[in-house]
Amino acid sequence: MTWKAQYWTLGFDLQMSFKRKAKAAHARSTPARNLHELRRGESGILDRLEVPEEEARRLMEMGFLPGHKVTPAHSAPGGDPRVFRVDGSEVALRRETAIRLILR
Repeated sequence: MTWKAQYWTLGFDLQMSFKRKAKAAHARSTPARNLHELRRGESGILDRLEVPEEEARRLMEMGFLPGHKVTPAHSAPGGDPRVFRVDGSEVALRRETAIRLILR
Protein backbone atom coordinates (compact mmCIF):
# COMPACT_ATOMS: atom_id res chain seq x y z
CA MET A 1 0.00 0.00 0.00
CA THR A 2 1.39 3.42 -0.89
CA TRP A 3 1.81 6.16 1.66
CA LYS A 4 -1.09 8.09 0.04
CA ALA A 5 -3.44 5.12 0.45
CA GLN A 6 -2.31 4.65 4.05
CA TYR A 7 -2.78 8.36 4.77
CA TRP A 8 -6.25 8.38 3.19
CA THR A 9 -7.30 5.23 5.10
CA LEU A 10 -6.05 6.66 8.39
CA GLY A 11 -7.86 9.95 7.72
CA PHE A 12 -11.07 8.11 6.84
CA ASP A 13 -10.87 5.97 10.00
CA LEU A 14 -10.28 9.04 12.16
CA GLN A 15 -13.14 10.90 10.48
CA MET A 16 -15.57 8.00 10.99
CA SER A 17 -14.46 7.63 14.61
CA PHE A 18 -15.04 11.34 15.20
CA LYS A 19 -18.52 11.16 13.60
CA ARG A 20 -19.49 8.20 15.81
CA LYS A 21 -18.32 10.02 18.94
CA ALA A 22 -20.08 13.23 17.92
CA LYS A 23 -23.30 11.34 17.22
CA ALA A 24 -23.12 9.60 20.62
CA ALA A 25 -22.46 12.92 22.38
CA HIS A 26 -25.40 14.50 20.56
CA ALA A 27 -27.68 11.65 21.63
CA ARG A 28 -26.64 12.17 25.27
CA SER A 29 -27.08 15.96 25.12
CA THR A 30 -30.36 15.92 23.19
CA PRO A 31 -33.12 17.23 25.42
CA ALA A 32 -36.05 14.97 26.18
CA ARG A 33 -38.80 15.08 23.59
CA ASN A 34 -42.23 16.32 24.49
CA LEU A 35 -45.67 15.16 23.45
CA HIS A 36 -46.09 17.95 20.91
CA GLU A 37 -43.05 16.74 18.94
CA LEU A 38 -44.53 13.29 18.27
CA ARG A 39 -45.47 12.77 14.63
CA ARG A 40 -48.41 10.77 13.39
CA GLY A 41 -47.60 7.06 13.58
CA GLU A 42 -45.01 7.52 16.34
CA SER A 43 -45.56 6.78 19.99
CA GLY A 44 -43.72 7.57 23.18
CA ILE A 45 -43.58 6.65 26.82
CA LEU A 46 -44.51 9.47 29.17
CA ASP A 47 -41.70 10.31 31.60
CA ARG A 48 -42.98 13.31 33.55
CA LEU A 49 -45.52 16.10 33.62
CA GLU A 50 -44.06 19.58 34.01
CA VAL A 51 -47.34 21.31 34.84
CA PRO A 52 -48.83 22.74 38.04
CA GLU A 53 -50.04 20.14 40.56
CA GLU A 54 -53.75 20.72 39.94
CA GLU A 55 -53.35 20.37 36.17
CA ALA A 56 -51.12 17.30 36.61
CA ARG A 57 -53.78 15.65 38.77
CA ARG A 58 -56.44 16.27 36.12
CA LEU A 59 -54.20 14.88 33.35
CA MET A 60 -53.32 11.82 35.40
CA GLU A 61 -57.02 11.14 35.98
CA MET A 62 -57.40 11.09 32.18
CA GLY A 63 -54.61 8.50 31.83
CA PHE A 64 -51.47 10.61 31.32
CA LEU A 65 -49.41 8.69 33.86
CA PRO A 66 -45.61 8.30 33.74
CA GLY A 67 -44.73 5.00 32.07
CA HIS A 68 -47.83 4.91 29.87
CA LYS A 69 -47.65 4.81 26.07
CA VAL A 70 -49.01 7.89 24.26
CA THR A 71 -49.82 8.01 20.54
CA PRO A 72 -50.89 11.10 18.58
CA ALA A 73 -54.16 10.73 16.68
CA HIS A 74 -55.70 13.55 14.68
CA SER A 75 -55.64 17.31 15.14
CA ALA A 76 -57.71 20.35 14.34
CA PRO A 77 -57.07 22.00 10.94
CA GLY A 78 -54.66 24.51 12.50
CA GLY A 79 -52.92 21.79 14.48
CA ASP A 80 -54.25 22.92 17.86
CA PRO A 81 -55.77 21.20 19.80
CA ARG A 82 -54.42 17.76 19.05
CA VAL A 83 -55.87 14.40 20.04
CA PHE A 84 -53.69 11.81 21.80
CA ARG A 85 -54.48 8.18 22.56
CA VAL A 86 -53.54 7.09 26.06
CA ASP A 87 -54.77 4.26 28.27
CA GLY A 88 -57.61 3.35 25.88
CA SER A 89 -58.96 6.90 25.64
CA GLU A 90 -58.61 9.79 23.22
CA VAL A 91 -57.89 13.15 24.82
CA ALA A 92 -57.49 16.54 23.12
CA LEU A 93 -54.69 18.74 24.45
CA ARG A 94 -53.65 22.23 23.54
CA ARG A 95 -50.10 22.85 22.33
CA GLU A 96 -49.12 24.66 25.56
CA THR A 97 -50.00 21.56 27.60
CA ALA A 98 -48.54 18.98 25.19
CA ILE A 99 -45.17 20.77 25.23
CA ARG A 100 -44.96 20.32 29.01
CA LEU A 101 -45.52 16.54 28.93
CA ILE A 102 -42.04 15.03 28.60
CA LEU A 103 -41.29 11.66 26.98
CA ARG A 104 -38.49 9.20 27.68
